Amino acid sequence: MTAQAAETANVLWFLPTHGDGRYLGTSKGGRHVDLGYLRQVAQAADQLGYYGVLLPTGRSCEDSWVVASALAPLTEKLRFLVAVRPGLQSPTLAARMTATLDRISGGRLLINVVTGGDPAENAGDGIFLNHDERYAVTREFLDVYKRLLAGETVRYEGEHIRIEDGRLLFPSQQENGPPLYFGGSSPAATDVAANTIHKYLTWGEPPAAVAEKVAVVRAAAEKAGREVSFGIRLHVIVRETNEEAWAAADKLISHLDDDTIAAAQKVYARMDSVGQQRMAALHGGRRDKLEVSPNLWAGVGLVRGGAGTALVGDPETVAARMKEYMAIGIDTFILSGYPHLEEAYRFAELTFPHLPLATRTEQVETTVNMGPFGETIANDSRPALRVSQS
Repeated sequence: MTAQAAETANVLWFLPTHGDGRYLGTSKGGRHVDLGYLRQVAQAADQLGYYGVLLPTGRSCEDSWVVASALAPLTEKLRFLVAVRPGLQSPTLAARMTATLDRISGGRLLINVVTGGDPAENAGDGIFLNHDERYAVTREFLDVYKRLLAGETVRYEGEHIRIEDGRLLFPSQQENGPPLYFGGSSPAATDVAANTIHKYLTWGEPPAAVAEKVAVVRAAAEKAGREVSFGIRLHVIVRETNEEAWAAADKLISHLDDDTIAAAQKVYARMDSVGQQRMAALHGGRRDKLEVSPNLWAGVGLVRGGAGTALVGDPETVAARMKEYMAIGIDTFILSGYPHLEEAYRFAELTFPHLPLATRTEQVETTVNMGPFGETIANDSRPALRVSQS
């Protein structure tokens, strides 16, 4: 099957509701994350021209719906990718929450469908279903959820979900509800993706592996008479030179000890998530072979669950690697970097100019101190580059 290349891409950033800092696996350099800090990150992403922000979900995070509701009025164009949790929420309750947040945000809501891959965390939330059962629940959940957001009155009786007279009195702002994002690497996940969602997400594996997953999902969707678009979740470490970027990658894990890595890998081993297993296999818990593909570094995954790889390099190199994913069909990048406030600026300022973005922040020319031109020199003149452009 021929890959359908993406000509342009949307770039989202990440809200670190589970913590932030300058280093991984240590409290050294840790940052106090409260609503004020999250507001700074969200407003920076909004002003810099990111398409949206992903809010993580799970017991290690602040609740994504509450945080998004607090930040939506403080931003203008930024979209919020927030999770629904089949098996943890009823589809009717999730649909009401979705419609409400979509309306109060002015249609800026995106939905991340999260099935959950940690049996211990699931048990803590009262979910005692095996891997395939959870995806069966997800399929039924989405059948009901999508019909409700489309304005239907729903009567449904499945193996796991039963609904009578399910309906929304107040619709979402986006017709038929917000777009549905979803990730999963198992055959059960492929079935859900092909039949129900809009955008399939993968974690940052090497391009050849991503191409295989995209081909499988695309073929399954075509068989179901549907089209699915594709996105990828990655970290980024961008500096003005490749040498500086790789030094920053090494520094990020410079306080990480072997006991912490071993403890993290033990947690990953208990999970039944195929995607998490694929992430862990990239590095095997070892520090010595972390560049798993050109400029794709697996050091983050030594202690962080979920997305565990970062693109590392200068702006031109990282943009080139992103374009390799676009050639496969990836049209959405969900990125993050440590610390998230500074790295949101760094990535946008250094790398956005090298990317064919689907949406850009309009730069309004002005004669007052609105830049970008840098600090006035000697209280007398603007830097030469700005003067030459005026």
